[in-house]
Amino acid sequence: MATRTDAYPDVAIPPGEYLLEENAARGMTRKELARQMGIPVNAFNEIINGKKAITAETGLQLEAVMPEIPARFWLNLGSDYQLTKALIKRGA
Repeated sequence: MATRTDAYPDVAIPPGEYLLEENAARGMTRKELARQMGIPVNAFNEIINGKKAITAETGLQLEAVMPEIPARFWLNLGSDYQLTKALIKRGA
């Protein structure tokens, strides 16, 4: 059975980009959102830059600050980002 990979994007967008957009739309600074999440600003910046993964705990912290966006959304973004990176690396 063949696996189709053409349904995946050819650019991996870190979930942090979406987080940054959501943060800006709320008029909050990175420092403020990190504080509300209970994480250091440098950890928040690593998420934004795609250097730190969004874990289940991070997803729950984000959901606590932005209750209209469920933790599962952030986790799915992270999983899709990792999968797309792997496919790009593989050359698929």
